[in-house]
Amino acid sequence: MGGGENVMWYVVQVRTGMEENIRLQCGKRLTGDGLLNCFIPYYEERKKRQGSWKTEKKILFPGYVFLDTEDICEAAAALRNVIGLTKVLGFNGEEAIPLTEAEVEFLRQFGGENQIVKMSEGIIEGTQVMIYSGPLKGKEALIRRIDRHKRKAYLELEMFDRVQRVEVGLEIVMKRV
Repeated sequence: MGGGENVMWYVVQVRTGMEENIRLQCGKRLTGDGLLNCFIPYYEERKKRQGSWKTEKKILFPGYVFLDTEDICEAAAALRNVIGLTKVLGFNGEEAIPLTEAEVEFLRQFGGENQIVKMSEGIIEGTQVMIYSGPLKGKEALIRRIDRHKRKAYLELEMFDRVQRVEVGLEIVMKRV
């Protein structure tokens, strides 16, 4: 996901449910040298289907698509005709506020090269959650709630100037009281 000096990640607000469609439209419309990637971060979750567990991909930030670009003005102009696109966050017509280096670094660590947050595994000891594998390892403080039945952790992240509530896959393999 991009690595040039002037490359910035921007967040585009879109109609929820249209993320993949808009990502494809962006790919067609944004042909300039400045655009490196238009992507959607996903997370893995496990669902029981017809008696067996399947891993599925879900959108990490519903209602948002990410742009990896050197020239947000050029990109924003090209995006004017994209159906279902609401706005580039922080864009005032001349410039936009990119994600901070810390936010980009967090997303790179959390979702890896393909921007897919893998399942994490952990245990619960009393009231303490301990993650021993996966992207949540070391990020236990972000967990606000765990749903063991749905195999999910609900997180609160400070992203794009607001608190984002997201869900990710978490398998609790053991609970000790």
